[in-house]
Amino acid sequence: MSVALRDKYKKEIRQVLQKELDIKNPMLIPSLEKVVISVGAGDSAKDMKIMQNMTDTISLIAGQKAVMTNANKSVAGFKVREGFPVGIKVTLRGNNMYSFLTKLISIALPRVKDFRGLPRNGFDGRGSYNFGLNEQLMFPEVEYDKIIKTHGMNITIVTTSKSDKEAFKLLELIGIPFAKGRLNG
Repeated sequence: MSVALRDKYKKEIRQVLQKELDIKNPMLIPSLEKVVISVGAGDSAKDMKIMQNMTDTISLIAGQKAVMTNANKSVAGFKVREGFPVGIKVTLRGNNMYSFLTKLISIALPRVKDFRGLPRNGFDGRGSYNFGLNEQLMFPEVEYDKIIKTHGMNITIVTTSKSDKEAFKLLELIGIPFAKGRLNG
């Protein structure tokens, strides 16, 4: 599956982007760099059993081992101490990235109830796109009975493009379903 999306990018999408964005140098054509999946622990950080379950779930979804991130310094206002787990993340590149995006586009997002597309305002001005999912149950690998607590996740798609317009066009051609409307910026 992942090979199909990568091949589609190399054979079709690159030419379309070069023509539509009027790029002379083929090395400047926007491409996908990485996908980062992250989960903030919140109140679950106190229970290592829940944290381990969340890590296992994200590892299943990503197809690659996820790691727990720890606090760099203590913050009394948030009741966080240095070294305590505060979240989980995994960075996908290469075939794992294309495999995850294929699964996200063709399987997971269509399973979201009342899905009308991803918001267009998730671009950061430098070619990266962020969006959040409310729960992990839309992915086929997740077994409902093994979940201790449902949680959402943030997904960041990092591209090599320099503007939001270029990144939007790249993601649209790859197949990311955006909501109807106008791109900000």
